[in-house]
Amino acid sequence: MLQDDAAAPAQPEGWAEPVATALLVLADGTVLEGFGIGATGEAAGEVCFNTAMTGYQEILTDPSYAGQIVTFTFPHIGNVGTNDEDLESLDDAPASGVRGAVIASAVTNPSNWRSSRHLDGWLKARGIVGITGVDTRALTALIRDRGMPNAILANDPAGRFDREALKAKAAALPPMEGLDLVPPVTSKASQTWGQTVWQHPAGYGSRAPGEGLKVVAIDYGVKRNILRLLARAGCDVTVVPATATAEEVLALKPDGVFLSNGPGDPAATGEYAVPVIRALLDKKVPTFGICLGHQLMGLALGGRTVKMSQGHHGANHPVKDRTTGKVEIVSMNHGFAVDPNSLPENAVETHVSLFDGSNCGLTLTDRPAFSVQHHPEASPGPQDSHYLFDRFVSLMRETKIDNA
Repeated sequence: MLQDDAAAPAQPEGWAEPVATALLVLADGTVLEGFGIGATGEAAGEVCFNTAMTGYQEILTDPSYAGQIVTFTFPHIGNVGTNDEDLESLDDAPASGVRGAVIASAVTNPSNWRSSRHLDGWLKARGIVGITGVDTRALTALIRDRGMPNAILANDPAGRFDREALKAKAAALPPMEGLDLVPPVTSKASQTWGQTVWQHPAGYGSRAPGEGLKVVAIDYGVKRNILRLLARAGCDVTVVPATATAEEVLALKPDGVFLSNGPGDPAATGEYAVPVIRALLDKKVPTFGICLGHQLMGLALGGRTVKMSQGHHGANHPVKDRTTGKVEIVSMNHGFAVDPNSLPENAVETHVSLFDGSNCGLTLTDRPAFSVQHHPEASPGPQDSHYLFDRFVSLMRETKIDNA
């Protein structure tokens, strides 16, 4: 028999609904409640989702995420803690990675022998605002259907929020289009790089410069593992800031030039990067680009880039290499793409996404240069595309022989 309100059982003594200590406020006014983790205060940025099941620390320190708030679709983030080794940004400042993190499950105590700090303390130290307890499946579906929204992520342990003010701030944020986000994440000065990849039980290796191929890496927000793989391949690597001129790069007498990954709108960064890349291509210096570097190469060839609705962010993306016919599972992190129909005849599309058919690679028929949209360094992610570093080394050696 139904009971009336007067006969309804009382709530247990001391019962209290948990108070939201963090809010994710989207530009359209949608408010998602959760519980704060990491730094307190507010973070503003574009919200994207990442589908990788591993490597959250590498994701959180990837400079390509500057200006963005990352939603993890995998629920168990923080379960292996953090350490001082799994970092991807060269500059360890807070501006060198994501602005905020959105997590589904509460963060547990770390359970890994390499862990040195709980994720909460690590986020605080880096100034990254986080929120847990969010229905990330629903948020991911929203991004899939409506695109990547701007948002404010706010964390206040007392749960005091001016929701209307946060909505107004989110609505007023500028779109990603037109934003050059490279200056905060690029190197401030040139430096050499000799660290190689991590191997158990020794950890990271090192390589002293010597008789290796000389590679100049233009840093638009480069990941450490890219440089490690170049060093492992036998390259003497010099990293230069994104603002380096063609004359400064050529003065280093490189056997090859690497164009790195990075954040923001490639057309905005291209205002100063494209003339440099064009000059290097005209000199027929062997050139290899990844992610933003790929997009900038496309622009330097006269092509154009377009903003994607949800972008590609994860470690499970199928890409076909048309030069071999093989399908690779790759790591992706980009919100813009090269329009293959805008490329000149001397630029051949080499890789294509099997998710949506978007361009993922190109090579030039008249100059020693190629680039890919995905991340072959795989940190985190699969290692199917490591061969691209060997392809770059082979291209530099062949060019040296031809010029001898």
